[in-house]
Amino acid sequence: MFKQFSFLVFVFLALGSSFAQVNVRSKAYNNMLKDLLSHSVAEISVQDVDENEEGLVFLDARERKEFEVSHIKNAIWIGYDDFKMSRVKGVAKDSKIIIYCSVGYRSEKIGEKLVKAGYNNLFNLYGSIFEWVNQDRVVYDMDGNPTRRVHAFNDDWGRWLKKGEKVYD
Repeated sequence: MFKQFSFLVFVFLALGSSFAQVNVRSKAYNNMLKDLLSHSVAEISVQDVDENEEGLVFLDARERKEFEVSHIKNAIWIGYDDFKMSRVKGVAKDSKIIIYCSVGYRSEKIGEKLVKAGYNNLFNLYGSIFEWVNQDRVVYDMDGNPTRRVHAFNDDWGRWLKKGEKVYD
């Protein structure tokens, strides 16, 4: 009986840790994300990302003009409105992949497609590029230079970007 109880406690703790909720630093932003996202794709917080991890792949699910303003270093642009699976053709299905957009909605939707296609080590960056910049992580322009410029999508969504220079066109 004790062995069964111990095993159940172990399973509960193991499952609980794998479903640990991720958060962003702003309570209001966090509440908005909890309601906006369906949490259908595994999530990873900015603070849990080691951007220098060997083999880590970043996928940017924003529109091309947003990506061209700035993006996470070495990110691969895959788009959203015109997303095609061919854009991830060179990415191994077992690679550790972190997908992001502005706040996490578009990346979650593209992430769902990638999971259905067999990508099995995929994470949605919780709070996405806005939280990345809000936590003083570096983004880069198309020439590979660090920049403070971030495409803020529009005034409504841009309010969640607290640091950096907001760009709207």
